[in-house]
Amino acid sequence: MSKLLDMFSRVRRGQSGEGIGFLGRSKTVAKARAAALVVEFTDSDAGDVEAAIKAGADGVLFSWDGKDSASLSTLKPAIEAAKTAKENIATGLRITSGLGRLKHKDLEHLKEQGIHYVILPLTAPARLLGMHIKDLDIVVSIPMREGELYPNFIRNLNAFENVAAIHLDFGLTDEVGAMSIEDIMHYRAVREAVRAGALLNLAGKLDEADAYTLLALGVQGVILGGEQAGATDEKQIKQVRELLEKIHQEEEKDDSTPNLPGKM
Repeated sequence: MSKLLDMFSRVRRGQSGEGIGFLGRSKTVAKARAAALVVEFTDSDAGDVEAAIKAGADGVLFSWDGKDSASLSTLKPAIEAAKTAKENIATGLRITSGLGRLKHKDLEHLKEQGIHYVILPLTAPARLLGMHIKDLDIVVSIPMREGELYPNFIRNLNAFENVAAIHLDFGLTDEVGAMSIEDIMHYRAVREAVRAGALLNLAGKLDEADAYTLLALGVQGVILGGEQAGATDEKQIKQVRELLEKIHQEEEKDDSTPNLPGKM
């Protein structure tokens, strides 16, 4: 199983492990969560990456403009720090531009740097879907667009076996907790069009109402941080982690509660 898909399934079970990093040896015990927590970084500071993992991140995500392959070498220390902090950490790369110049050898180089999956926009060259690189997953970013036929259009992604997961680029705002059932149905229709795991960016701070609404979309992972959301600190990571744990515990409690006579 790929690192990305393993992350999706592992967080539902909970986990324990041990790591040695810049901050010393530490044992971690993670409770099961409703979704995986991925932290996105705008730079590649090894200390920040390790701190995020210690705060509860299940995965880390970096960005690359696709222009200078040599700049990818700066990711190596951060990726090594991530692996040291958590052996089974999933590391991803969002490629923002320069997609037309990407070749098979470039994707191989990404894997050699320790990248487990890449996020590509819907406008990326289709030939990239045909480049099968062992242990490197492709995630396609899907924007939200109007139109009743849009989910049918997105459903065509199911024909590409090389798409391991999708990234929902919905641009949801801080008022997500106030969305109506009708609102969420439009987003859910697009998400359900693809039979694959889904990642979703969180915009700004997340409260309990936001968390319940976002998870109603049926996502397997949430992304915290990035250029649009700004810097993410350990306190914010811990807060989101605890919310995801709480929601999962409530789901398990509901599943284990026996039906009373006459209760459907």
